[in-house]
Amino acid sequence: MQATVYKSTGSWYVVKTTTGETFQARMKGIFKKNEDITSTNPIAVGDVVEIVPDESDASAKNAMITEIGERRNYIVRSSPHGRNKKHIIAANLDQAMLIGTIREPRTSQGFIDRFLVTAAAYHIPAVLVFNKKDIYRAKEMEVFEAMEALYTDIGYPVKLISATEQEGIDEIRAILKGKTTLMSGHSGVGKSSLINDLVPGLDLRTTAVSGWSGKGLHTTTFAEMYDLPDGGCLIDTPGVREFGIVDIDKAELSHYFLEMQPYLSQCQFNNCLHINEPGCAVKEAVEAGEIDPDRYVSYATILETIGEEQY
Repeated sequence: MQATVYKSTGSWYVVKTTTGETFQARMKGIFKKNEDITSTNPIAVGDVVEIVPDESDASAKNAMITEIGERRNYIVRSSPHGRNKKHIIAANLDQAMLIGTIREPRTSQGFIDRFLVTAAAYHIPAVLVFNKKDIYRAKEMEVFEAMEALYTDIGYPVKLISATEQEGIDEIRAILKGKTTLMSGHSGVGKSSLINDLVPGLDLRTTAVSGWSGKGLHTTTFAEMYDLPDGGCLIDTPGVREFGIVDIDKAELSHYFLEMQPYLSQCQFNNCLHINEPGCAVKEAVEAGEIDPDRYVSYATILETIGEEQY
């Protein structure tokens, strides 16, 4: 029987079948011994799995996961069990949506750029949504307009909303309709309030850490999926602050800054890191105003955090 993983607590999984039946499922032991699976969690929210219901107690709705389907894509973070290990946050995504704010709190450009790099590395289209429009003054609106111009020019959709005033919510619903979307954002940006608007009756806690809390190590890194009324699914990721640059080496990083891609083949050296090398087309583009200087600073900062020992 085929089902999709909606929730994980590390040992138990909530799965839903194609007919809408929900089961509490455990993972068959063989997956834990499979050397081909390099992540600390071989099954993730969004995975399509095969299950065998426990017929000894049909009312309990328990099942065993016997097989994991092939993933279209997935997104990972570094694992709390070791810097060389990875934790799969979610699988089979159509897009990723970052909820940010210009104030209370302010989402830094560096954080936004790390999110976009992670999404690009796993071939997942990204959307930027800035919340709390209702509290923005002229100064904050200037900052938003600069951000909007920067990221729109690169090719990312940028939206401005107010979850408390219900402004722009219909536009977000249209973007989410019929798609499986990973939604992330720092605590305090209003992500839980937005999800409550999008999924009637859900009533997520609008505290610093939203959603259900399981037991065990790093429970806030677990994702959970919700069905949207108009079709599609939304995956909430309370552990977004743990996102790190994983499985990307220094030579690859520039490929995930979309505006740098047209210049990469023009550099003098094939292995150019775009820092100190002569004949660097990327640096020339920055100096010519064709690449935003702050984005280049983000690139250089992320490059420094990539440790050679990981590879």
